[in-house]
Amino acid sequence: MADQAQPRPLPDPVTSREWLQTMMLIRRFEERAGEMYAKAKVGGFLHLAIGEEAAIVGCARALRDDDYLISTYRSHGHALVRGSNPDAVMAELFGREGGLCRGRGGSMHMFDLANRFMGGYGIVGGNLPIAAGFGLASDYLGTDDATLCTFGDGAINQGTFGETMNLAALWKLPVVFLVTNNQFGMGTALERHSANTDLQERGQSFGVPGMRCDGMDVVDTYEVCREALETARTERQPVLVEAITYRFRGHSMADPEEYRTKDQVEEWRKRDPIITFAERLREADIIGEGDAEQMDADAVKVVDDAVAFADASPFPALESLYDDIYVLGDQLKGWYSVDERGAGVQKGEDIGA
Repeated sequence: MADQAQPRPLPDPVTSREWLQTMMLIRRFEERAGEMYAKAKVGGFLHLAIGEEAAIVGCARALRDDDYLISTYRSHGHALVRGSNPDAVMAELFGREGGLCRGRGGSMHMFDLANRFMGGYGIVGGNLPIAAGFGLASDYLGTDDATLCTFGDGAINQGTFGETMNLAALWKLPVVFLVTNNQFGMGTALERHSANTDLQERGQSFGVPGMRCDGMDVVDTYEVCREALETARTERQPVLVEAITYRFRGHSMADPEEYRTKDQVEEWRKRDPIITFAERLREADIIGEGDAEQMDADAVKVVDDAVAFADASPFPALESLYDDIYVLGDQLKGWYSVDERGAGVQKGEDIGA
């Protein structure tokens, strides 16, 4: 991680502006998603990444277009940064046909194959072995595609972490595992759930080297992840990167946040990744007076349009409930998981009783 007194050099002006714009879009999207959840437009669970925008944009911009990105249940920002249409992302939150997955995935299960965003996953640590599978596929196909797998600090204590590190090192898979250390596994502080809080070290016993970046600094995150991806790609060596960041909102919209103080949150807000990056760009004359405000207004307009699109998009037809469910032909006799036949004829009769 770069010394905070000596930040890494900024990228070129066009790239710098694009990174700031994308972070603003994610922030405004997440804020509006929270509002829509409060209005019951979004069902299920909702996990916001407000405060983690630099970690999201920095790691994703280090990827090539043909690399793979796999996320957790906190995945809206990852879909947006990989190029998913904000209209489709919002419609997916609304559970509408216009969504990325036609409303079937919702907040925790975004997926966009065209942009090689391989999904959000609701099972803590469940995406780790899947990422290893993508790495194995790249080897099998003989490509130099790399995979970036993000997961939270709480997931690092799951059994899937150790199992995946072992296989990735054993099979020399081109995967970068990015642990987003936002200081809390749900509501449990890092020092209360991890004996070793230096998370970049956790893969070393499996032969997976570790690196650390400042997840509140988009440039540092980019540079560290770029180096890690190059190692994974060219040396066929998995790498574990720890991004030190912080979420300004609770674990989910249902989180009362009784495990941390308002003062602690406010202290971290002083390092807001969007505000600090915008200040750097102003000091470097990359943006001028009013530019950041215009970018923010543009982001708000995109999100407004996304909400309007999602609200106008229809709900999936009731008869589509059983679409994409696999049945093994005539050898499988039985009803669907819930028998709601009632008095009338039901679709389940087509496969026998």
